[in-house]
Amino acid sequence: MPFNSLDYVLFLPVVYVLFYVTVQRWRWAILLAGSLLFYAALGSLHLLGVLLLVTLTTYGFGLGLAAAGSARTKRVLLWSGIAANLLILAVMKYLPVLAEGLAALSTVLTLDARVPPLTAFTAIGVSYYVFQAMSYLFDLDLEVVKPERHLGYFALYLAFFPKLLQGPIERAAELLPQLRATYELNYDNLRFGLLLFTWGLFKKVVLADRLGLYVETVYGDVHAFRGLALLLATYAYAFQVYMDFSGYTDMALGSARLFSIRLTPNFSNPYAATSVADFWRRWHISFSRWILDYIFKPLQMRWREARTWGTVAALLVTFLISGVWHGARWGFLVWGGLHGLYMAIAIVYKPYQKRLHRALGVEKTRLLRIWQIVVTFHLVCLAWVFFRAATLADALYIIANLGRGAAGVRTQFLLSQGKLEFRLIVVAALLALAVHVSAERLRGLFLRSVSCRWLLYYALVLAIIVLGVRTKSPFVYFGF
Repeated sequence: MPFNSLDYVLFLPVVYVLFYVTVQRWRWAILLAGSLLFYAALGSLHLLGVLLLVTLTTYGFGLGLAAAGSARTKRVLLWSGIAANLLILAVMKYLPVLAEGLAALSTVLTLDARVPPLTAFTAIGVSYYVFQAMSYLFDLDLEVVKPERHLGYFALYLAFFPKLLQGPIERAAELLPQLRATYELNYDNLRFGLLLFTWGLFKKVVLADRLGLYVETVYGDVHAFRGLALLLATYAYAFQVYMDFSGYTDMALGSARLFSIRLTPNFSNPYAATSVADFWRRWHISFSRWILDYIFKPLQMRWREARTWGTVAALLVTFLISGVWHGARWGFLVWGGLHGLYMAIAIVYKPYQKRLHRALGVEKTRLLRIWQIVVTFHLVCLAWVFFRAATLADALYIIANLGRGAAGVRTQFLLSQGKLEFRLIVVAALLALAVHVSAERLRGLFLRSVSCRWLLYYALVLAIIVLGVRTKSPFVYFGF
């Protein structure tokens, strides 16, 4: 039941009405039942089993951590709980790939061992609630939160349907108190929630899906294109993946706001970042916080005697892990490694940066900021090539052919999509850029004026109807 479906548009108000008419004591049960129904609607019953397993496992280890009498016992329970969750995640996402690798190895080594082929499981949402479960155990160990003893509320904390499939990855200290809070009808929450949901739907079906038509044409057969076609497709993908993921997040935040629950904003104008580190403070913020708090900082502390090089190593390891989290594919590993390398180089270069800027006379100037934004954007786009390409060979072909010839770009695309489609994609690209640059200013303007607000409502709905892509396209991050 994806957010961009009629099923969800009907499902959300039904859950809200049931939630509203139910007494406060049992509202958690309505949200939990709705969340389980939402997950079951994906049509893969094993997903409910995995969610139940993660919930009971983490709940049990959480109570054990709270009752542990010694630091050693707590340490054993913590890492046992983390290992259990990682094992579940590995089985769901990586076991088929591991089986293929073992089968290939046995063939190369001429071994008699037979490794049966395994069909990949559907693992939608698993990465997100497993990471959330692990953050709960880490925070219990650090005494940031107290254990949640009500199994129903704890299950709802992991399964709350607006953030179940793609996050945000919520911390217990931030979400659990809101789930327990007494609900009071708030018109502003309803209004803003619906507006945010519609805004996200616009970003998905009008911008992301329209740009996706061009991206799929080029990246689906990269060897048929070269030069400018590949460059434009890479730029288009940068905005497609941003509008797709941030559109989902807006719809998640909007859905949650109906119930007076504020989820973590996951994006903050990431392509206006002046460095790759700044990009990660603005992109997939809940995931960035997770890897910063639970991977990078502990590694940095462990390797602090190595000073700068310890930080460099911690960055590289952290972002290689972030690549693996996205999937068992070389492209994801290279994508993560590039981001780690970018930031590692920035750490080493930092002592010389100010001196260079002073020598050039550009320190704290608007020109320097623009230059930093442009460079950062292109570094991120280079990494997106490996993220989006079907294989590592395709990614290397794109990199090698970005500067080779520009002829035939428009002709090639028109032959497969038609003139109207091409023009709509150009419109989508321009709108995506405009939305990215001025979204916050526009939102503030429309929320201040009633007439502007209603104009926005009608304009968004009209744009979704007229410009939206009719074919249902899955969200990019559903696969992670």
